[in-house]
Amino acid sequence: MEELVIRDADVVDGSGGPSYRADVVVDGGRIVGIVQEAAAAGCQRPKARRELDAEGLVLSPGFIDMHAHSDLALLRDPDHSAKAAQGVTLEVLGQDGLSYAPVDDRTLAEVRRAITGWNGYGDDIDFDWRSVGEYLDRLDRGIAVNAAYLIPQGTVRALAVGWEDREATPEELDRMRQLVAEGMEQGAVGMSSGLTYTPGMYAKDAELTELCRVVAEYGGYYCPHHRSYGAGALEAYEEMVALTREAGCPLHLAHATMNFGVNKDRAPELLSLLDEALAAGADISLDTYPYTPGSTTLAALLPSWASEGGPEEILKRLTDEETAARIRHHLEVVGADGCHGVPVEWDTIEISGVTNPALADHVGRTVQESAQRLGEAPWVTARRLLLEDRLGSTILQHVGHEENVRAIMRHRVHTGGSDGILQGAKPHPRAYGTFPQYLGRYVRELGVLSLEECVAHLTARPAARLRLPDRGLVREGYRADLVLFDPATVAAGSTFEEPRTLPTGIPYVLIDGRFVIEDGRRTDVLAGRAVRRTPV
Repeated sequence: MEELVIRDADVVDGSGGPSYRADVVVDGGRIVGIVQEAAAAGCQRPKARRELDAEGLVLSPGFIDMHAHSDLALLRDPDHSAKAAQGVTLEVLGQDGLSYAPVDDRTLAEVRRAITGWNGYGDDIDFDWRSVGEYLDRLDRGIAVNAAYLIPQGTVRALAVGWEDREATPEELDRMRQLVAEGMEQGAVGMSSGLTYTPGMYAKDAELTELCRVVAEYGGYYCPHHRSYGAGALEAYEEMVALTREAGCPLHLAHATMNFGVNKDRAPELLSLLDEALAAGADISLDTYPYTPGSTTLAALLPSWASEGGPEEILKRLTDEETAARIRHHLEVVGADGCHGVPVEWDTIEISGVTNPALADHVGRTVQESAQRLGEAPWVTARRLLLEDRLGSTILQHVGHEENVRAIMRHRVHTGGSDGILQGAKPHPRAYGTFPQYLGRYVRELGVLSLEECVAHLTARPAARLRLPDRGLVREGYRADLVLFDPATVAAGSTFEEPRTLPTGIPYVLIDGRFVIEDGRRTDVLAGRAVRRTPV
């Protein structure tokens, strides 16, 4: 007898087609039977050792977070309810060009310092890996949800070239090609870049194109955080489209937003650009989160020249009065490339987390508000935070536009990604709320997407981009990574005031046919594993 039958579920299967009522049978980690309208037709109903009454609940494939920053969180936090409680059954890690494999000892120490604000420094982690394959093997020991990995181009450049602003030599480019090929062979699904972060931003298009050619050979995709989301955003999108067309590599645009005042109401221009490229044969997808503010580190706003050489060199420049004055001028007057070419507006920069407990009073305040309380210029406050927190402060950037968010999420190549940073006392609520926010606010309350469309955006479409042949749909033979939610009550609990509040209306989540959320509570099941690239 099979393990589980889910009775009388309203199945939204991920295809985008209409829902249907069915009994769904699970055994051995897979869907082994789907009997539609069994009760109404008087059919023999399937039996199993356990029966779950799903009356009033929607059954869908598990949600795929196409842009996650859980690279260390999955290792340090077996519970990981931040994602499991949302119905996320797969996260894509290695984002924005910086993560922890492939590395040597030197590069690992540098990367840990550089992205402390994203993942913590990792004092509680045994970094017993160096290669991509070894990191994936570490995940295979058992994690809360499944995880796929993108080779981080910035980390590759740090390992082969260093943190200097210069072109790679032919020998260094060969080394980077080799590192990317090895990572793909070991199971990575593609490559990411952070082209407003050092050292990835120092790569010219020709270098990126060569690495994308390698990714394409292995059937992967390129996921860039491109060179601007503010001034010059459309040009930056065009650059990525042209680059990947030249390389013959599929393109997935990370957190594809149009932010800052210069881009208000300009989403249609981006979508027109993408439609033209798609019509010409380009292979493009994108992800977004359903919120207007962005999130990153305070240090990320700095101009690229101030970040050359890595974290210790940044701190030295901030300590020098003359150099610090130049940095301030670029931030406040010129528009630093780290701030997307837009002069910083300190009243939009909210401190969301610090690593130094002595700075905790700044959390939840904008830099402008903290500066006013201290009776000093905002730059003075920001500089102090950068130095005393040793670049570990995280921020929210309140620079987005709701009309752009809605327009982009409607597009046919859109997928969902939280871009959730789990560090800090007041992280962005998207880390805990992205997927129920889509279902509750943008489907039920606003009607921006139908339920069937939205589920397709969050399941089958990302599974197709990841080339996963047995995930993303409710189909016989597919893996039993499933979510049961109440369409009338599902909602994000997280807010900007209480960002770690778990969602409501998602009582059951299964990974590999095992309950990781049961009756709305996290079980002790660690059913997640590394999801490796499907060979071409």
